[in-house]
Amino acid sequence: MQNLPSTVDLHTHSTASDGELTPSQLVAAAVAAGVSVLAVTDHDCTAGLAEAQTACSEVGLTLIPGVEVSSCWSNMDIHVVGLGINVDDARFQARLQQQMERRSARAHLVAQRLEKLGYPGMFEAAAHAAPQGIPARPHFADALVRAGACGDRKQAFQRYLAQSKPAYVKTEWPELVEAVRWIREAGGVAVVAHPGRYKLTRSKLERLVKAFAEAGGQALEVSVATHGPDMVKQLADLAEKYGLYASQGSDYHGPSMRWVQLGRMPALPGQCRPVLDLLGWKAEQAMR
Repeated sequence: MQNLPSTVDLHTHSTASDGELTPSQLVAAAVAAGVSVLAVTDHDCTAGLAEAQTACSEVGLTLIPGVEVSSCWSNMDIHVVGLGINVDDARFQARLQQQMERRSARAHLVAQRLEKLGYPGMFEAAAHAAPQGIPARPHFADALVRAGACGDRKQAFQRYLAQSKPAYVKTEWPELVEAVRWIREAGGVAVVAHPGRYKLTRSKLERLVKAFAEAGGQALEVSVATHGPDMVKQLADLAEKYGLYASQGSDYHGPSMRWVQLGRMPALPGQCRPVLDLLGWKAEQAMR
């Protein structure tokens, strides 16, 4: 199954979290890629949405305000995308601030581990380019590249930052049911992000989907740039079985990840109910 051009991309990142392009640059790249409906879904923050909305208004692209909330299920990190959220919801913003505090604590621990490995000053080097001065793993990877420790981001993850590697630090995120509740209370649609990336057995993946649906989750990312045809079919079947809508997104972080391109992902199987239908008036507006 090829990654086909789509006018709808509901999972992207900007420099407000760990993306490589500013929100304005991301919108320009989306337009160049033929995308007409874009969700900017930065990790645990909505800081890039105002700039993205201004840029979208200038070029006639429809923006769906989004976020990607980090959570935990069965001792695993699970990400939940929120689509159509109310950015002005004060309680939601307070909860996201708590997430950023968790990220800050993790970043300091990552830097301590890198210092023990012979790379001092990594927090400052990584924080320099990070939003709110809180570096994520890609920022540490870039700092390691600048220090000459690694050739590129991929190598930095493979050697130091990926799960089970010496500088990896697990964060105690809120439970999956909490992330779903936060998103729904902020008026959004809760979507399991890139389910095929968690390397779960078929039975455990179904348990995740079942738990998500029981928690009030509403959709799965069935079509993602890195999902193969078997995974797309499996997720489409699970979405149908548990009464969930289907979402699609590239999970684009920037041009350095050449294997992930804006608006390019497998087509949604015909059995799927597109999540845009669930977004109601936003879907109608998006398709004008």
